[in-house]
Amino acid sequence: MARAGCLTADPEELFVEGAAQHKAKAVCIGCAVRTECLSYALDSRIEHGIWGGMTDRERRALLRRRPTVTSWRSLLYTARTEHDRQARPGDTERVATAC
Repeated sequence: MARAGCLTADPEELFVEGAAQHKAKAVCIGCAVRTECLSYALDSRIEHGIWGGMTDRERRALLRRRPTVTSWRSLLYTARTEHDRQARPGDTERVATAC
């Protein structure tokens, strides 16, 4: 939480409606704890505000599309790890040659 991009933001700015949500979502871009924030909101079924760069409407739609997910934290961490691994293809080649 201490590394959150919204730490210095006015909380009222993150609980807005309509077009103001686009500005609120911009706070999340590049946030160091975006995945943690989003997974917390999804696992806790938080209904209002911008969390992890998603609006309440976007989170509800995601929850409807993936009703069988029991842990968003686990799913998102796994996805982030896989993304990071694929983003560094040279690292994989070095590991393969070292073995």
